[in-house]
Amino acid sequence: MGMTSKLIRVIAASMALTATAVGVSGCGSAEAGTLQDGRLVLPVAGGTATVDTATLAVTAQADDGTRMVLSEAAGGGLGTAGPVTRTADGARWTYPGKGLSVTARTEQGRLRIGIRADRDQSVSWPVTGTDRAASAVQVPRGEGLDIPVRDAFWNSGRGGLAGSTVDVGADLALPLWGYAMGGAGGASGGARHGVSYVTPTDLGTSLAFASRGGALRATAAHDFSAGDGTRDYQVSFALTDGDPVAPAADYRSYLAQRGQLGSLRQKIAKNPANGKLLGAFHAYVWGEARTAAGVARLRKLGVDRMWLGYDAGPDPMDAAAVRAAKQAGYLVGPYDSFANGQDPKAADSPTSKWPGTVYPDFCVRKADGSAETGFGGRGCYLSSRAFEKAEPGRHYLADRTREMTANGADSYFLDVDATGEVFRDHGAGHEMTRAGDRENRLARMGRLAKGFVLGSESAQPWANGVLAFDHGSGTPVADGLWKLERDKETWGGYYPQNAPKNFFKPVALPADLATAMYDPKYRVPLYETALHGSLVNAERWELSYDKLPAQKTTRALLAMLYNTPLNFVLDGPSLTRNGAELAALQKYFAPLHRAAGTERMTSFRWLTADRSVQRTVFGDGVLTVTANFGDRAYHGLPGGCVDARLRGDAQPRRLCPARVGTPAG
Repeated sequence: MGMTSKLIRVIAASMALTATAVGVSGCGSAEAGTLQDGRLVLPVAGGTATVDTATLAVTAQADDGTRMVLSEAAGGGLGTAGPVTRTADGARWTYPGKGLSVTARTEQGRLRIGIRADRDQSVSWPVTGTDRAASAVQVPRGEGLDIPVRDAFWNSGRGGLAGSTVDVGADLALPLWGYAMGGAGGASGGARHGVSYVTPTDLGTSLAFASRGGALRATAAHDFSAGDGTRDYQVSFALTDGDPVAPAADYRSYLAQRGQLGSLRQKIAKNPANGKLLGAFHAYVWGEARTAAGVARLRKLGVDRMWLGYDAGPDPMDAAAVRAAKQAGYLVGPYDSFANGQDPKAADSPTSKWPGTVYPDFCVRKADGSAETGFGGRGCYLSSRAFEKAEPGRHYLADRTREMTANGADSYFLDVDATGEVFRDHGAGHEMTRAGDRENRLARMGRLAKGFVLGSESAQPWANGVLAFDHGSGTPVADGLWKLERDKETWGGYYPQNAPKNFFKPVALPADLATAMYDPKYRVPLYETALHGSLVNAERWELSYDKLPAQKTTRALLAMLYNTPLNFVLDGPSLTRNGAELAALQKYFAPLHRAAGTERMTSFRWLTADRSVQRTVFGDGVLTVTANFGDRAYHGLPGGCVDARLRGDAQPRRLCPARVGTPAG
């Protein structure tokens, strides 16, 4: 596994990409490019991009002469293009037959193409992955995947990707994808070039994956809808060095340039309780674990930081338990949801009961007037617009929050608000677009964040400024997971009340699902590259560390490599059985996360050709982590172990997860 200097580009790729993307277009008067025979040539960081104004095909030439296809012509055709008009930084033109207006320009080193429609319709574009040199595709499914385009597993139905279409605004953790060009992966990635595609107009945008000639292609499509507020579509193209996390580094700089990148350090300054997230593992607690005595047991084990959450059932953490948790240095808070309403007389959850006639008056209404059925087929989804209109006078949300935190809780987990599941509402008096729904959710989360350490489910980047943590964006969910979770015999249901089996029952993932979600050779930290240091990201609540025994070592190594907390579920018996293991893992994680949790991830590397040994760097060398997912030692690091070195450490700190912790008896 030869380690040449070429392989050890420790911080170069991500840092260089970001430096390139942050306004280093430097093209002066040439920035407007040239136009000849309907082909617009624009300067971009690292080369030039050419747009065929007749078809929207896009090609590029890198500074070293390498030519790349960034997109084929738009699928289905666009009709005859109108005249092209030069602008200060590019050009604009129309496709009159389809009512489309297009702008193309250089913006801070990227090619940015915007399309506006004057009627509801759909356009399939860009069409990507068609360049013969394309070697790998990066997909932000959960934390992130880097997939060799000719990988047999992912080109078949087994991977659940080829033949599927994903909603960029709901199913992907980041509104982007990317390709590496040339090389076959391995220690250096092998690629010297790549492209990042960012679609900030993620609402209404989908990405379809297809296997063509044994290689994965990705075609975007955008639905232009006045009612959904999606009549505008934007795609930014950036040339990269082919690094597996380059698209995410590009997106991070894109957010920073627009003032849309949150800072955990600033959130801590505004609300010091946010600082308790640094070094903390997360756990939902049940039974004895949600009592003062249970908290004392955790503290006695040596656990000095935790986030403790509890469901909204009939037995929440009481004031004594909350007081004990806060005295131990832990964060503690309820699970809540503002998204579901049910008949108060028959509601199956306290979070679905609302005063007066909130249900059914606030139900999201479809065009035919019927209510949008709530999750699990229960009740309805509640309109964020209806709540926002009522809140100044009726305080439904403020009263709910006050009630839920009367025990002294200092954190709050608001389910689904930060996900991509948003609605168009036709309800009289609270009509809203999907874009408006997102704005309303952001407004109410912003209010909550002023008083609580706020978390939500699978945080989309548009919410990164208000959230301190999320549960879910760390999990690369594959379609087979939902089918498995619906199989209550295998997965477990919501019983018994003090230790529901869907939380506590260990499960063996089917082989293909385990590969799609947790095979480390496909995993890359796209989400952390984009948002580490903005918020704290963990796996889904129902996938606690002990839920998937076969994946425990891999998940622990990934957590340490990515500097992200593990998520647990605890009751009295599990504290006895697994408490020592949790304590040992948290003791290792805490100093690493305290040092680097507010830093950006500056590098990700494969150190071996089979991708089994991986390395990350945070900040300017604040923390360097090397994980060996293989079964052979690498430069003295055994398989199944991780070495972490904080700046100033004389020796690396080693963790071998399978060997830590012993039952307490």
